[in-house]
Amino acid sequence: MAVVNWLRRNVVVLFGLLALGYMTLPNIVVLMFSFNDPNGRFNYSWNGFTLDAWKEPCGVAGICDSVAISMKIAVLSTIVATVLGTAIAFALGRYRFRARGAINTLLFLPMSMPEVVMGASLGTLFLNMRINTGFVTILIAHIMFCLSFVVVAVKARVLGMDPKLEEAAGDLYASPTQVFLRVTLPLAAPGIGAGAMLAFALSFDDFVITNFTSGNTVTFPMFVYGAAQRGTPPQINVIGSAMFVIAVLIVMIGQIRATRRARQRA
Repeated sequence: MAVVNWLRRNVVVLFGLLALGYMTLPNIVVLMFSFNDPNGRFNYSWNGFTLDAWKEPCGVAGICDSVAISMKIAVLSTIVATVLGTAIAFALGRYRFRARGAINTLLFLPMSMPEVVMGASLGTLFLNMRINTGFVTILIAHIMFCLSFVVVAVKARVLGMDPKLEEAAGDLYASPTQVFLRVTLPLAAPGIGAGAMLAFALSFDDFVITNFTSGNTVTFPMFVYGAAQRGTPPQINVIGSAMFVIAVLIVMIGQIRATRRARQRA
């Protein structure tokens, strides 16, 4: 009976751990095969432990160039989408104006629309406008579909903010600029940060839309797709594992800082 009672009390935690393990399993496999010594072109079966791929992550021609391109596009699209998305989120969350409902609906379209539809539409648009596809067209496309995710994340934070705090700062003779920088922006920072990280991850990871708008520009997801047809070097797993570890560390650092702040306030 003690075991049954313990299971009843912790059933939600157990299912949560099972779901987390299920989602993390592919990342563990990728990490494991980054240390594999493949026997041939394909890195699909375990043959032995080696650090060769980690010592030379750029050992495959073009792989680091594709990572650099993906990083540039992800950083630029994140900056632009975060700035525009934050402004739109404040406008939608704080003000009432005509077409507000229509704008809210339109912002959800890129999130609900299949990527292949959006990619094909953008590819057709650039073709009809006779714009040469490449780095710039990829950047435009990524900003377009990242913008909606930033708006949703920031808007949820804006709607949860207490406007009385800003009113109190104004009553204490703070200028509008001081109110925004010292009160509004710090309160909205968690939502802005979440939207920015989500935009970066979506941009760096995107393949479908990029494939329609890339031209001769090869991003890391496109390099992986092309390499899978000829062979899968372990360097791909190395870069994927490094990105996963960096993301986990960022989340852990943020969580630790949030916990410390909560303790200090208590």
